[in-house]
Amino acid sequence: MSATRLKSQLMTASEIDRTLVRLAHEILEKTQDHDKLAFIGIRRRGVPIAQRLAAKINDLESRQVPVGILDINLYRDDLSTVGDRPQINATEINFDVTGKDIILTDDVLYTGRTIRAALDALFEHGRPARVQLLVLIDRGWRELPIDARYVGRKVQTAANEIIEVKFQEIDEMEKVLVVEKVDG
Repeated sequence: MSATRLKSQLMTASEIDRTLVRLAHEILEKTQDHDKLAFIGIRRRGVPIAQRLAAKINDLESRQVPVGILDINLYRDDLSTVGDRPQINATEINFDVTGKDIILTDDVLYTGRTIRAALDALFEHGRPARVQLLVLIDRGWRELPIDARYVGRKVQTAANEIIEVKFQEIDEMEKVLVVEKVDG
């Protein structure tokens, strides 16, 4: 197993917040019917993004946007390599997704496989009118034909680099880092 070392910090807490404000404005501008809008965060770090965006839209427009949480572990195509017993967390979607304009949120877009699994999991809950993807960081290296409509920042990475997103709600810190794998 290889270790990692810090290479650089991409975003501070204030830069993350400013990026989410910009993305909230962009969503409002590009969404025709705000009454159909809903966020679904991919568990784990897609969830704080979805919750924060809904709060920002509420602050901007006094509009409550429903937020759901999607667990994709049973839909992963690498389930057999994850371990004998993958950890299953609850999916919490307390609204009907049918006919909704869903914005699926995640922290980092990489190969596209997480998003493929998320789409499979989402469609088990109904048939949205439209599904768009929002990611904080797009790092390239796609293996599937998946692209985000809303991107916080595009970052070119090397094969030995990893993007680590840290959120206060999960990690008790707020930043985006580039780390590199090193032989240990």
